[in-house]
Amino acid sequence: MTSAFAGTRPLLRVSLKQDVRNIVPWILLISALSATSILAYAWIFPGIEERRTLAATLGANPALSLIFGPARDLLTADGFNSWRAGQLGALFAGIMAILIVVRNSRADEDSGQAELVASGVLGRWSRLTVAIGMAALASVALGVVSFLITLAVGGGAAATLTLAATFTASGLVFGAVAAVTAQLGSDARASSGLAIAFLGICFALRGYLDAGGAPDWTRWLTPPGWLELTEPATANNGWPLLVALASAVLGALAAFALQSRRDFGQGLIGPGPGPARGGVVTSVWGLALRLNRPTLVWWWIGLTALGAVFGSLASSMGDLVAHNPAMAQVFASGGAGATTLTLAFLATILQIIAIVAAIMGVQVILRIYTEETDHRVEPLLAGSLRRPVYLSSNIAVALGGTAFGMILAGVAMGLVAHTSAGVAFGSVLRQSVATIPAVWLLVAIAVAAVGAAPRIRLVGWAGVVATFALTLLGPTFRLPDWALGLSPLHHVPVVTRTSPDWGGLGVVGVVTVMLLAAGLVGYRRRDLR
Repeated sequence: MTSAFAGTRPLLRVSLKQDVRNIVPWILLISALSATSILAYAWIFPGIEERRTLAATLGANPALSLIFGPARDLLTADGFNSWRAGQLGALFAGIMAILIVVRNSRADEDSGQAELVASGVLGRWSRLTVAIGMAALASVALGVVSFLITLAVGGGAAATLTLAATFTASGLVFGAVAAVTAQLGSDARASSGLAIAFLGICFALRGYLDAGGAPDWTRWLTPPGWLELTEPATANNGWPLLVALASAVLGALAAFALQSRRDFGQGLIGPGPGPARGGVVTSVWGLALRLNRPTLVWWWIGLTALGAVFGSLASSMGDLVAHNPAMAQVFASGGAGATTLTLAFLATILQIIAIVAAIMGVQVILRIYTEETDHRVEPLLAGSLRRPVYLSSNIAVALGGTAFGMILAGVAMGLVAHTSAGVAFGSVLRQSVATIPAVWLLVAIAVAAVGAAPRIRLVGWAGVVATFALTLLGPTFRLPDWALGLSPLHHVPVVTRTSPDWGGLGVVGVVTVMLLAAGLVGYRRRDLR
């Protein structure tokens, strides 16, 4: 009888060789995030007074706590690194592990590769073992590389080791989560969507608890909270990592148990039956909407929840400014009233939500290339359907979906902020609408890449990452105005000010139209893969 783990070693060796090019960029990106924090801190904040100003203006900023967590020590390079890279690095490590596990488990079943491999001497549990093992090896490699590089540029040994260990722990935990969702989802896309949704919920909940000043025990509610309890550069407490390791082991065991109860190529959560009639999918516009409908609906639900949750933080702005007057300069000019500061704070939160909405739009656009490589576009174009019409239908879904998502977030945020802090609902909604053109520009970058030069399609994600860095970290690193202006969100005015500057947003609109035109022209002229 063939062992359940037969063939694991050669399959692991081959899978690593094939997937290493997808893993290495993640390791380098997260390691660079940590190392650049050490390098930039000494360069930008050389004196103690500058570091104290940094701690006063950023340490209590709830908008930044949503993303980076609480800043326990901004007076040292290691403390700054643990704040800037800790939660972000753990988030990216979790995404890396999720993609590795799903790509090497359910995705192979969907493509038929797993069935081909299974025709040889391969045990039932070998493929899942390889997928989990690859995620574990990548997570450990990330921790080692991050530790060595950060230590080489001047990071402290204990603080750097603790921080690097949190990256590894995040990869192990969410790799196990992906192993479970790979048994639940109806296909690879659903499996990765479930895992990333769980990661996003945990990250958002952790951010809300941190920004809202929740009690310390609430950090035990989420895996990102466990990693936060390690407190790199201050306590350097490794005990919470044992909880993460135990949960990863339990998750892996649960995945094996679930795999033994599902059919090959099927998930425990099966897909629903299709409609009896064609309906809207009889047109290319309806087809584009139908293909992306599940993705859009889940993103809309998430954006609405983010708007409501983060809108509840508006009530804390008055107390924040009272205890830390320097924070007034972060959101508005000196002398502004509490209401103005609250609206400026909500505008900052809407910029964060806009980046999330842009991820949804870029995802929709990049699916165009996936449909192309899976040979589902060419049969459509073999008839009377023209390329610009096909591409325009997907662009309309991406632009309309992101706009509707921003409106939903603005409505939810406005209602909650009006109830909790007395903020005018209309002002919040108008601010969310004013942010939409900046989101569209990020989507247009992906359109231009997919349409004209799909080999560089990852530039769509690069635009989102760069905007995130420039918007949230650019002021921290004192970048010049021309550099900050590269972010489309930099040109979104606060609509409640006396004389909002709409000129920059007009430029954003012109650039967006040019990028969309480049994508349409390029898609018409280039060869399909």
